[in-house]
Amino acid sequence: MIIVLDFGGQYCHLIARRIRDLGVYSEIFPFSIKLETIKNRQPEGIIFSGGPRSVYESDSPNLTKEVFQYILDKKIPILGICYGFHLIIHNLDGKIVSKKQKEYGKTKLEIIKSNLLLDSLNPTEIVWNSHGDHVKKLPPNFDILAKTETCPIASYANREKHIYGVQFHPEVKNTPKGQIILENFLFKIAHCKKEWELKNWIKESIKGIKEKIGNEDKVILGLSGGVDSSVTAALLHKAIGDRLHCIFVNNGLLRKNEENEVQNIFKEQLGFKNFHFVNAEEIFLEKLKGIDNPEEKRRVIGHTFIKVFEKKTLELEKAFPNIKYLAQGTIYPDRVETAATSKATAKIKSHHNVTLPDDMKLELIEPLKDLYKDEVRKIGLELDLSKEVVYRHPFPGPGLAVRCLGPIDKNKLEILKDADTILLEEIEKANLYDKLWQIFCVLIPVKTVGVMGDYRTYEYICSIRAVESIDAMTASFAKLDWDLLERIGTRIINEVKGFNRVVYDISNKPPSTIEYE
Repeated sequence: MIIVLDFGGQYCHLIARRIRDLGVYSEIFPFSIKLETIKNRQPEGIIFSGGPRSVYESDSPNLTKEVFQYILDKKIPILGICYGFHLIIHNLDGKIVSKKQKEYGKTKLEIIKSNLLLDSLNPTEIVWNSHGDHVKKLPPNFDILAKTETCPIASYANREKHIYGVQFHPEVKNTPKGQIILENFLFKIAHCKKEWELKNWIKESIKGIKEKIGNEDKVILGLSGGVDSSVTAALLHKAIGDRLHCIFVNNGLLRKNEENEVQNIFKEQLGFKNFHFVNAEEIFLEKLKGIDNPEEKRRVIGHTFIKVFEKKTLELEKAFPNIKYLAQGTIYPDRVETAATSKATAKIKSHHNVTLPDDMKLELIEPLKDLYKDEVRKIGLELDLSKEVVYRHPFPGPGLAVRCLGPIDKNKLEILKDADTILLEEIEKANLYDKLWQIFCVLIPVKTVGVMGDYRTYEYICSIRAVESIDAMTASFAKLDWDLLERIGTRIINEVKGFNRVVYDISNKPPSTIEYE
């Protein structure tokens, strides 16, 4: 396996995903990793991620001396990227300095010394940079492998100590040969084996679930109908059968007719015997009345969900003895959104997965917590879930509450649901649904003047958001055809009473987020 140490870089998860794509298991740990963790994991190699800080700052993230020395003594292969590239040199008494001439974006890399890390690359390659610091002085026995026009040390190596570094980012697509560089580190330097296969993961996961839960205990799962919870349900059902109890809460914030579609899939198509439906629409809408702050919406929805879920769980505990576990569809990137793997990484928003109160005495089980979304989808197909379920676009935990800006009510939600239905119909007709990461409508509570027939109207704005992404860590707005956008906009304005203006969002992530709230 490969350990990826998180120093706060935005691409940390991307590094881990690229490694898994190459058939090697990887895990992310904070830079404050304990020595015992490294000893227990016995990694074939360690990657130091990038980060927003400068290594010469007094409070910048760093490894403990004990951990760094252990890695060196054991000669565990290291690859430093950007901040990690600087940190290695800084800890070995080299010199890192800030330079006026920064490097951001694409640049030409010139390879000046034959080496394992950059093997099979052309003498000149395009790479992606994002840095303002440079290595001014290397420690003894380090070789310069490559340079750029403004960076004389863009890659280095100490072959004896198995230390390698790159100033640029091989994990991003903007470095076209980056995958080759990572392959070289994994297989030519760290001598990893391709042992990461999802089929093996399914088999081992089912075995682990059976061992953990035993032959009598039961599990409760809050099923949303999204990809993560659906795959969690399928996996648990495969492991423990009808001892899985799924609770589906209709909070009134779902897509149009979604509460009926989810019930049909799991009760009728998949034959889940213990599927429990709770209609709590009125409760949620009453609790959300007048609230416009997005974090407060999330808090209220989460708190209300706990209360509704708790009530239903207590009913089930009386009817079905031995309910001892609560399952959630948490996946790996959720840790960035909820509680970052590194102390240097900022929390973005509160997540929608919630844990029941301690007095309920249910033990949490999260079988997908180490997987990425694309891995979860592949597992879903292996577990015989339909393509429609597996490749369904991500949907926020708070539902349409964060796509209906400002205070919400039933009327606004119905307007938004109708517009979103039209949008999805046209996208599916154009055969674009599977090519997009997400596409949805947002109700912007600003009224503008319009003209329909002989009448002036004063209605809300509908914003359309469509993005392309791999794992939602970064995303680009989709360049949809103008004729298609015109058709969508015309239908929404003509068919949905409440909108008289449609706009298209052309912002990327970063700097914007995918969702509006």
